[in-house]
Amino acid sequence: MFLRVHSRIKDGKPHRYFSVVESVRSAGARHPYQKTLLYLGEINAEQEAAWIKSIAAFDPQSGQTTNLCLFPDDRPLPAELPAPALPIKLADYTLSRPRQFGACWLAGELWRTLKLDEFWSGKLGRSREGTDWAALLQVSVAYRLISPGSEWKLHRQWYDQSAMGDLLGGSFHWGGKDQLYEVLDQLLVHRDELFTHLKARWEDLFGVKYQVLLYDLTSTYFEGEAELIPKAKRGYSRDHRPDCKQIVIALIVTPEGFPLTYETLDGNTLDKQTLPDFIARIEAKYGSAERVWIMDRGIPTEDQLTEIRKIHPTVKYLVGTPRAHVRTKREQWESLPWEKVRDTVEVKRFEENGELYVVAKSGGRYEKERAMRRRRLVQLLRALRKMRTETDRDRLLQRVGVARSKAGRAKSLVSVELPPEGQKPERANFRFKLDKKKLKEMELYDGHYLLRSNLIAGEPKETWQMYMLLVEIEAVFRNFKNDLGIRPVFHQLGPRVDAHIFVCFLAYCSHVTLKHWLRKLAPGLTPRQALDQLATVQMIDLEFPTTDGRQLVLSRYTQPEAAVKLLLAGIGKSFPEQPPPQIRGHKLV
Repeated sequence: MFLRVHSRIKDGKPHRYFSVVESVRSAGARHPYQKTLLYLGEINAEQEAAWIKSIAAFDPQSGQTTNLCLFPDDRPLPAELPAPALPIKLADYTLSRPRQFGACWLAGELWRTLKLDEFWSGKLGRSREGTDWAALLQVSVAYRLISPGSEWKLHRQWYDQSAMGDLLGGSFHWGGKDQLYEVLDQLLVHRDELFTHLKARWEDLFGVKYQVLLYDLTSTYFEGEAELIPKAKRGYSRDHRPDCKQIVIALIVTPEGFPLTYETLDGNTLDKQTLPDFIARIEAKYGSAERVWIMDRGIPTEDQLTEIRKIHPTVKYLVGTPRAHVRTKREQWESLPWEKVRDTVEVKRFEENGELYVVAKSGGRYEKERAMRRRRLVQLLRALRKMRTETDRDRLLQRVGVARSKAGRAKSLVSVELPPEGQKPERANFRFKLDKKKLKEMELYDGHYLLRSNLIAGEPKETWQMYMLLVEIEAVFRNFKNDLGIRPVFHQLGPRVDAHIFVCFLAYCSHVTLKHWLRKLAPGLTPRQALDQLATVQMIDLEFPTTDGRQLVLSRYTQPEAAVKLLLAGIGKSFPEQPPPQIRGHKLV
């Protein structure tokens, strides 16, 4: 990178404009070209006072702003100036502290759009040492949105490599990592009030309705023993980490992905234990209304659905059923005609005991389930064949147990005859056989699934399409785990674990807001792609020594690429003005 001077004649007067450029070689090009990183504008070179421009420079030592006229040290100073002259040594410039600007700026825009600055400034205040807790929380949420990691990494690395300090202003005081933990301890008491605030904000911004709710659960696991965390228990791990303790997260979102509320539960909580409490909580907070709850199989029990119909008559539900119900209800649906809703999806409907049932058959799901079962069968049969050479019965039993556990449900299709106790394994007493009849019967129901609802008037196509909205909450969970880094949890105190999940929730609120900005104004871009594009805009300190021993520091963000300009135009936003220059060294005279 180097400083480039552009000279031109304007109104009969010579002018010099300065910019920082770097040489870039495009693929296939014979010669490099100069890419402008920073545009500095004009630094006075004229002798006539009428053409002289002054800048407002801030002195962090005195806390005052003073107008100065900048001149290169290779030009004489005019006799009369509108402000004190400051000759600078252009040849001795340095570039320092490259840091991320664009994505941090966007995180701040999302924060202000949701009016979280107003919400938290009235709740958190400042510490006795002057720490602005609301601004510190904004830094934590921006970090979680852009490049999630530990609080230690935020303190020791990410903050210094970001422009958050520049964007929050000189009054923001960055403390140590202890302050990052202390702000976590202040959040949870405001959680329910925040849910109400965000609900109203999304109604204003996007006209969100809360008549259809998606409900599901996921889990996240802990690193370490988690002995001081009451909710940390072993249970069914959706992260495939049964060796670790975990915590369960229950979440309610709209079909557009806007969250209404969430709850953290013990790690061994069963899905079916959670539904009644959530329905009662939503009705107590937002009143009784004809809301449709969409849930996957395993969440509601038969007794709970009966209770919903009796105690909550305004509540409507659409749920999946266990796979065995497709077979047990076969007499009701087998003779009915199929209705095509997609190229590979067909549905049927029937009613029973005041409920609507919809049978769906998916060609893609059929191929997937069949392929998965046959792959596990092949693995199991191959493993059993290799065991024919085994001569130790105890060793054989161990190997058979391992192979059957890996086969999952496919193990029920293979019957295994084991050697009697005390006998050596041989072909005569160690045999296995595939039940082909049972395999064909099982494949008969591959790709089929059964939905049930108390929305009797619904058409089967509409009911199936509504149930498919559950993919949205699955996408939310993927976003929490992959983009926002909710797992694994390293905190070792119960309240801090809940606060960690709360910060991830705040980051997701910014994420889903950006998602709907892009959907409306810049379709085709995902939030992650938008953040990555804006992350290419960096901020750099350009330092010029002055002839009196001080330093003129120009903090400037780099010129955005064409794609970034299109993105900003698409979402109707623009970068702020460049920060004012600073004079460092001794106090201004």
